[in-house]
Amino acid sequence: MNAQTAASAPAISGRQPRAIQNALRILAEVARVGEGVTARDITDTLAIPPATVYRVLTLLVDDGFVLRRPDRPGCFALGHKVAALANTAIRPTVCTAARDLLTELRNEIRFGVRLYSYTDTVVRLIAPDPEYPCRSDENYLNQHLHASAVGKLILAEKDRLDSTFQRGGPQPLTVRTVHVRSELRRHLDLVRDQGYATQVGELRNDSACVSVPIRSAAGTLVAGLVISGHINHFHLMFHHIDALRNQAAHLSLLLS
Repeated sequence: MNAQTAASAPAISGRQPRAIQNALRILAEVARVGEGVTARDITDTLAIPPATVYRVLTLLVDDGFVLRRPDRPGCFALGHKVAALANTAIRPTVCTAARDLLTELRNEIRFGVRLYSYTDTVVRLIAPDPEYPCRSDENYLNQHLHASAVGKLILAEKDRLDSTFQRGGPQPLTVRTVHVRSELRRHLDLVRDQGYATQVGELRNDSACVSVPIRSAAGTLVAGLVISGHINHFHLMFHHIDALRNQAAHLSLLLS
């Protein structure tokens, strides 16, 4: 920051540090109690005035750090942004054997092959394809999980979608994007039933991809194996679903 910018920047008032402190304390209390804490609970525990608690909670809800429980009126839980912050530093390493399997798959098919890991509601690219770079970065994918195959796999695991989306809900990125919640729920039920997810011109008009889940021995979703290419070649991707599932079974032993 140069001297001119510093001079024009608004000064921090004496009240702002306390407001930030209150917001962090309230957020920590929501995390400590878990889903179902009320504003009254927070007021009683932290001895913060009720008006302040309600005002801070409203701001945290608006920004996606806290959500209102639709099934429990007056109750709050952590929002999607907290999960994103908590998982920012987590990027699992991919062992040599897993990388060799991905290389083998890339030699067999002429589509982009990538491996993503999952942490709650966050996807992380852990094995990019050097020949077919991903056109959408992690931040974009995590903002629009409903529009990507790898994102749909994790959404299909959720009983409730409210904590996953930012304010305004799922956005239509193209005319093909499934964004109406009722339609999206039905689409995700299909993903869960068929055991793989697709994206056909939903993330970008000219792109398509197929993703299969990689699960731990206990059945927990830990990663997603994805092939991607031009939308005109989407019909060819279906020929590789069995190969994807076969490699996913091998990768599950190496990633979980």
